[in-house]
Amino acid sequence: MPAKTARTILWLTAAALALLGPALSFAAGASPVPNKGDTAWMLTSTAFVLLMSVPALGLFYGGLVRTKNMLSVLMQVFVGFSLITVLWCIYGYSLAFTPGNAFIGGFSRLFLSGTFDSATNTFALAGTFSKNTPMYELVYVAFQATFAAITCCLILGAVVERIKFSGVLLFLVLWFTFSYLPVSHMVWFWAGPDAYTSTANADAVNATAGLLWQWGALDFAGGTVVHINAGVAGLVGAFVLGKRIGFGKEPMAPHSLTMTMIGASLLWFGWFGFNAGSALEANSSAALAFMNTYLATACAVLSWIFVEWMVKGKPSMLGAASGAVAGLVAITPAAGNVGIPGAFVIGVAAGVVCLWGVTGLKRIIKADDSLDVFGVHALGGALGALLTGIFNAPQLGGPGQVVDWATGKMGYPGIGAQLLIQAKAVLVVALWTAAVSFVAFHIVKFVVGIRVSEEEEREGLDISLHGERAYDL
Repeated sequence: MPAKTARTILWLTAAALALLGPALSFAAGASPVPNKGDTAWMLTSTAFVLLMSVPALGLFYGGLVRTKNMLSVLMQVFVGFSLITVLWCIYGYSLAFTPGNAFIGGFSRLFLSGTFDSATNTFALAGTFSKNTPMYELVYVAFQATFAAITCCLILGAVVERIKFSGVLLFLVLWFTFSYLPVSHMVWFWAGPDAYTSTANADAVNATAGLLWQWGALDFAGGTVVHINAGVAGLVGAFVLGKRIGFGKEPMAPHSLTMTMIGASLLWFGWFGFNAGSALEANSSAALAFMNTYLATACAVLSWIFVEWMVKGKPSMLGAASGAVAGLVAITPAAGNVGIPGAFVIGVAAGVVCLWGVTGLKRIIKADDSLDVFGVHALGGALGALLTGIFNAPQLGGPGQVVDWATGKMGYPGIGAQLLIQAKAVLVVALWTAAVSFVAFHIVKFVVGIRVSEEEEREGLDISLHGERAYDL
């Protein structure tokens, strides 16, 4: 290369660096901003989880009841979801995801104050699971709102066809406030990775987190917060309300397994946002959660129908749909916390265990849990939470867990130790929600009444409570 050409290239390079210098130094010293790809993924995941309730859960539950109660189920899910969304934005998010104590948060985000400053046009940021990788707090608010709302709606499957609509609304307010919010804070609230500036301050930062987070309980997307919480509440409600008129004596077959299959399919689709979205970023953790969700659900469908086939002589569409939901429930706490081997085991186990839960265990309990909320959600959630403690182990194909957030060091406390932590978390959540639900249902019973009259129940809640019919054929 001629000397003159080389000097020209060097001069141009120096000039370019001089011009870019201020911008480069600004970038180096600037606060990190949310990644557009992560933001797009989280907005999409939020919409997916909304789809899981309206219409997916409504259709899944609605198809399982008798024709005369179809609209009442759709109303309970649709309006209940809306009610919890509003309460979440008024005080729910603040109590669940702001600093307070080990059991509940504070009031700094009432009415979402502080999430957007109109004077400066700036948005508050929230942490993810990676250092210097924030997300817009309003996106996190919306994402978690859908979790709160669907959890409350899940409970309703245990008490359909006989509960007053006013009783539904009052119960949801009470249970959301005193069970969902404390449990979500205990399991999921922490200061975020950027708060861990050194190993020396780790204990102090950990002390600001929720109780079960401090214990080291693993719940990727809601095995305890969503499924055990709702499933146990549903069982308590079934006991308090009593059995439907004619239960065990009259046929109460699902009126539309077609609707139920459509609902189950939409749940499977939406659950990718539920589980993979809980990585809070479009990264390898989301990819693992996505694949585990896909695989475990398929395994549960097969294990449920093959056992049903052997026991009853015929595989059923109801069994396939129920198996899918069982697999989705069980993989929820494990989604990003186990490897592919764990997904196989959890999926197969969920189909078998939850099938027993809605048949053998249900006969032992003798409660009219109408749509098997306890047998699928509580039992499946507990199974998934416990197996998460085992299959998080790297020697079993799991990713392990962060043991030092300051350095990002990965590790694993051992199968026995982690399984014990998981068992304690399951027990705490089950006892907490059982106590709150028992009190809440009895408050509703005293204030507005909880069960419709015998005449209204026989006529069907669609006409007696809402003055409409699902079908006019």
